[in-house]
Amino acid sequence: MRAPLPDFPWDALAPFAQKARSHADGIIDLSVGTPVDPTPQFIQEALKDASNSPSYPVTAGTPELREAISNWAKLRLGATGDFDVLPLIGSKELVAWLATIIESKSVLIPEIAYPTYHVGALIAHAQSIPVEIDARTWPQADLAWVNSPSNPTGRVHSADELLECIQWARRNNSVLISDECYLEFDHTATSTSVMALTNGDNRNILAIHSLSKRSSMAGYRAALMVGDSALISKIRELRKHAGMMVPLPVQKAMAVALSDNQHVLEQRARYNARREMLIPALEQCGFTVEFSNSGLYIWCTRNEDAWQSVDWLAQRGILATPGSFYGEKGRNNIRIALTATDEQIAQAVKRLKA
Repeated sequence: MRAPLPDFPWDALAPFAQKARSHADGIIDLSVGTPVDPTPQFIQEALKDASNSPSYPVTAGTPELREAISNWAKLRLGATGDFDVLPLIGSKELVAWLATIIESKSVLIPEIAYPTYHVGALIAHAQSIPVEIDARTWPQADLAWVNSPSNPTGRVHSADELLECIQWARRNNSVLISDECYLEFDHTATSTSVMALTNGDNRNILAIHSLSKRSSMAGYRAALMVGDSALISKIRELRKHAGMMVPLPVQKAMAVALSDNQHVLEQRARYNARREMLIPALEQCGFTVEFSNSGLYIWCTRNEDAWQSVDWLAQRGILATPGSFYGEKGRNNIRIALTATDEQIAQAVKRLKA
């Protein structure tokens, strides 16, 4: 029997959400990173145009989508050499099921990390081992996750750090998968895809990306994988048997979304403007902001138990996430999401300054 799954962390946040809702002007929810800005109209139109979809989609993706992913990977990620691509039903399902699909027995996860890396290892009956970013200290394992820009910290790992991760995979003949879902939302950093660092040798290297935040398509469940052709072929074969297919209208919408960059630049500017409003207000309240130079979150601390900070904000009608959700090392930090409207962010700043 596998180890029991942890309690769903968001359930523990419910009492603080209730406290925030009791604020005279209502709750400002900066906890879950759920996009609130509209899906660009041209993407909505592509979905509508493909809504007459009586046939089953293919797991591998339409030729149109595969070409769009491949071109985007070369242009945006710097991918070279032989690589394959695969559409996903959102990135979370891949995070949760990859260890099972490739039959991993041991999985390395970042020591402060998205909880589903750990859950995915448990589902696979595998050992879950938290590690720092320095791959020179990593033990042997079947699979290692790296996440840059990081959720929750917004840390951007250097090219040298990522190269060490690649070298670890080479030495151990292990799979390295880079979760790069926030790569297109840099602020004061410059993110690099692992695909740009393989020198065209993509064996055992995978990268995953999501359109949830990039294109405000979280409700579409649209994501993608790029990397080792032989490994993706095995993953695709199992997914075909399991019926893991992205709906055809979503595939059509993905293709047009990946073919346009202007809407991504506009969305990045929105998130970064919200970051620049919130950070000074948090600092005035005694918070120290750490990393947070990319992605969709502010990672900060007042050098107290995270739940104390969560409670302090909830009294002001603002809901944040305790860093303990992401690992023991986050116990004194909180994560604040930038996924709220400009009006809500301005109101949060006003409450903090008050």
